[in-house]
Amino acid sequence: MTVLHVNNLQTWFQTNDATAKAVDGVSFMIDKGKTLAIVGESGCGKTVLATSVMRLFRRSGVSHPTGQILFRNQDLLTFSEAEMQAVRGRHIAMIFQEPMAALNPVMKIADQIAEPMIKHLKVSPDAARKQALGLLEQLGVPAPDRVMDTWPHTLSGGMRQRVAIAMALACKPDVLIADEPTTALDVTVQAQILRIIKDLQKSMGMATILITHDLGVVNEIADDVMVMYSGKMIEKGTVDSVLFSPKHPYTEKLIAAVPAVDKPKQKLAAIEGQVKPATTSFMGCRFAERCEDVTDRCRSGDHPAVFSADGHDVACYLFDKSNPLTRRRVTSEKKTLLASKSAPADQGPILEVKDLKTWFPVQAGILRRTVANVKAVDDISLKVNPGQTLAIVGESGCGKSTLGQSILRLVKATSGSAHLNGSPTNILEANRRELQLMRRQMQIIFQDPFASLNPRFSVREIIDEGLQIHEKQLSAEERDQRISDVLQEVGLNAESRFRYPHEFSGGQRQRIAIARAIVLRPKILVLDEATSALDVSIQAQVLNLLQDIQAKYQLAYIFITHNLGVVRYVADHVAVMYLGKILEYGTADDILTNPRHPYTQKLLGSIPQIKKGATLPEPLIGDVPSPMNPPSGCQFHPRCPLKKKMDATGKDASSCAGKLPDLKQKGSNLIRCHFPDEKI
Repeated sequence: MTVLHVNNLQTWFQTNDATAKAVDGVSFMIDKGKTLAIVGESGCGKTVLATSVMRLFRRSGVSHPTGQILFRNQDLLTFSEAEMQAVRGRHIAMIFQEPMAALNPVMKIADQIAEPMIKHLKVSPDAARKQALGLLEQLGVPAPDRVMDTWPHTLSGGMRQRVAIAMALACKPDVLIADEPTTALDVTVQAQILRIIKDLQKSMGMATILITHDLGVVNEIADDVMVMYSGKMIEKGTVDSVLFSPKHPYTEKLIAAVPAVDKPKQKLAAIEGQVKPATTSFMGCRFAERCEDVTDRCRSGDHPAVFSADGHDVACYLFDKSNPLTRRRVTSEKKTLLASKSAPADQGPILEVKDLKTWFPVQAGILRRTVANVKAVDDISLKVNPGQTLAIVGESGCGKSTLGQSILRLVKATSGSAHLNGSPTNILEANRRELQLMRRQMQIIFQDPFASLNPRFSVREIIDEGLQIHEKQLSAEERDQRISDVLQEVGLNAESRFRYPHEFSGGQRQRIAIARAIVLRPKILVLDEATSALDVSIQAQVLNLLQDIQAKYQLAYIFITHNLGVVRYVADHVAVMYLGKILEYGTADDILTNPRHPYTQKLLGSIPQIKKGATLPEPLIGDVPSPMNPPSGCQFHPRCPLKKKMDATGKDASSCAGKLPDLKQKGSNLIRCHFPDEKI
């Protein structure tokens, strides 16, 4: 039974300069108990489409020239605001991408979950609180009665997302819209959230609209897929037909750009260019300028009509049965395999870290005495070779970013040593002058490029800042030439140096951050989740760029990430961190193909796969404990599936809780586990 039918919907925004056609003639239907995934790059209109269904836009400047949003055969576009308030939350609910922005910071969790039940279901506050508690228990929230009386800012990202889901499901809606609900989450938390949504959908019979750019998630949770590009639907069909037999050139490129753990280490098939602004006046197919099959016909007239091809819909002249175009390229493009990288025989590691600890004191009382320590990084040793990449992986709260920042002295380490390029000077104890000289050789690229670029500086001023400090002998003209050269090196026009950060897309801003980092020709780069906020296509462009720069300058990378598909593509060695300690260390091939630690096995098992028949993995239960009060013995043992398995079969696993295992050699890997030969 069809629950929601969107028919030829247009959502336009009137700006000072032009009309932004964010959604331009999109149609779809979704049945009860089914999941429709909507995919595409940022700027394609996915979120605007979902927000239009909820009617969350202010009327000023927003119009729907055509279209219907039929819910139970009633057009929501004709509803008054009062009538829509009776629909929102009760019949159609939404989970937003950023839970902290969706939760009220001055309301306790219990009040926020109970609010829609009190308003729509007319239940008493006590009954609403009881049902809210039951929802949190159903969502796997530990100590739900305690969480009910806390504030949003005290919860982890995964816990906040569970609360946001509880709010959306409180009134058992008919349609659930999930807008990138797991994008900012670790793979383990993502697996938990997706399992929860799927199980509750099955029990409640909800129709679900999932907006995402993770095609692995689409494969494991969705029934149907709709691909959007620049406000248009360009391909639609079942998951199997779209993901494993894509028709539109854009869909093919989108799938090929996804890095995967089980793919050979090869250049990613990046989609060059970017989505045009919605205010652009288009002629012909909106994907034409980025398409390798483009002809003059594609560049003229209207956007292609929707044609039927092998059971699903595609808007491309290649499938016009009356006058089809002929492909101008070979679809099975030859991929460039990446050569394995080895350190020069006559050169030692570019960076050597020994016994690094970064503890943050917890102080209390009038005298501010230290009563405990947050052991963010606890006794870490590692080496990084020139021209190679060390990937540091693990869940949020495991100390990955603190480790990178400690090495760069952005955070003060408690003890240990770090030596750059064989220098006897310990970075962690260097004086101001020594540190300034070293920082020229060590640079960092942050997760959010917009937050790390000064909005008041032009691109030229942003990149020039480092040159003025470390290259004082250069004239203004020479610095300007260096800036122009480095911008062209990262794929930007030299003229862009006169523009400001807000004038660029996310991928372009990250290229600016890379240009700022490499203009001084450093020896080592720390990349802290540098591609996690990017679309899969832009991510592929940036990763290819980073590989090219590394090969050209023999840069060493410390790549901090929770995306293990990316690890396969960039890394030579991998360190798996948990609560400030390394649990497993080895070559990327060994870690990804033969993981030995139960934690590494669960991390890899939680990665969504684009494989036929793939289903949601069994999630890793629980959240990362507080580093202020870590568990005794092996810190992973309360969550460890191997310990649970041994306990269930009567095997002695008491050492797991009694003693912290040492980091020992096992095969070619280092592993911190009492039972390295056991498999979960």
